[in-house]
Amino acid sequence: MLGVTPDLKASAQPLVIGVDEAGRGPLAGPVVAAAVVLGGAIPAGLDDSKRLSPARRAVLDKALRQGCGWAVAVVEPEEIDRVNIFMATMLAMTRAVATLTGALACETREVLIDGNMTPDGRCADWHWPARAIVGGDGIEPAISAASIIAKEWRDRLMCDAAASHPHYGWERNKGYGTAEHLEALRLHGPSPLHRRSFAPVAQADLFSAMR
Repeated sequence: MLGVTPDLKASAQPLVIGVDEAGRGPLAGPVVAAAVVLGGAIPAGLDDSKRLSPARRAVLDKALRQGCGWAVAVVEPEEIDRVNIFMATMLAMTRAVATLTGALACETREVLIDGNMTPDGRCADWHWPARAIVGGDGIEPAISAASIIAKEWRDRLMCDAAASHPHYGWERNKGYGTAEHLEALRLHGPSPLHRRSFAPVAQADLFSAMR
């Protein structure tokens, strides 16, 4: 889950890395973080992934993964339930940055993270200068790129998972708690990919056990 262009491998310049995640809120599936170093050719139209149409987001995702340095880290539901969703997000960010910096082997000047918190001081393996930017996925190109890659990566995972767990409509809702998804939970109970620490899933689990 890593891609690095030759020009970035050859660069001796300190890196500025953008980081964002996808999947904090869903009831099922992993949380995914992406870390990105933009290359020389930055695609036009970068923005918060949520403000882009699916078609435009897919085009940008492909262009970014072909023309920049990127890494993706995935934290699965079992680990989310064990450490909580906030810490799972911090871990995913840390693992993505570690993978990318390890591949590039360059000094890191700064890691820019969407939101108001960073893994600094929260994850033992985090050791890079970090700055949180509220709304950064809409104003900082490297974070926008990370937002797009993380969102597209997670969406593909959920569409693949939908083939094995067809009751929940994940190809449409990506694991979020839509009316369709909640009704499927009520009828069929949770799957192995559901986050059992999330209240609607825990309630469905209890209901299934009582039937």
